[in-house]
Amino acid sequence: MHSFGYRANALLTFAVTILALMCAMASFSDNLNHPSPSSSVQVLNVNWFQKQPNGNDEVSLTLNISADLQSLFTWNTKQVFIFLAAEYETPKNSLNQISLWDGIIASKEHAKFWTHTSNKYRFIDQGSNLRGKEFNLTLHWHVMPKTGKMFADKLVMSGYHLPKEYR
Repeated sequence: MHSFGYRANALLTFAVTILALMCAMASFSDNLNHPSPSSSVQVLNVNWFQKQPNGNDEVSLTLNISADLQSLFTWNTKQVFIFLAAEYETPKNSLNQISLWDGIIASKEHAKFWTHTSNKYRFIDQGSNLRGKEFNLTLHWHVMPKTGKMFADKLVMSGYHLPKEYR
């Protein structure tokens, strides 16, 4: 006859194996989801565009951000981290990214939203490269599942321009 310890060990091993199998199936099921998020951003106003005493350019923008990210949510989604970044090129760097706004979406019910805001983080270029600069606004998202690997994607919106003169 087997001892109590041996039986407990066998039961625990079986339970952990089943749990691992269920986690693997949950992670695999996320690969079957093909999300189609949508977003639009309007730059309503350039609040100020100035040169700082140290020579860096700084911009403050008023934005309308609307997005429908409900398709990113599955039964395995814990939350989605999103951020809006300004992306532009300078002679020194081929890609400059500045985070302007971010948020955490905890449920599918909150994944369709509209917000009117100023940039949450400072839009500063190290140098005086922003005058008349064309830039893209890119909405990035990172989906954090309950189990399995995280995945990230983005939606690029182009055609934005900064003024040629300081204000």
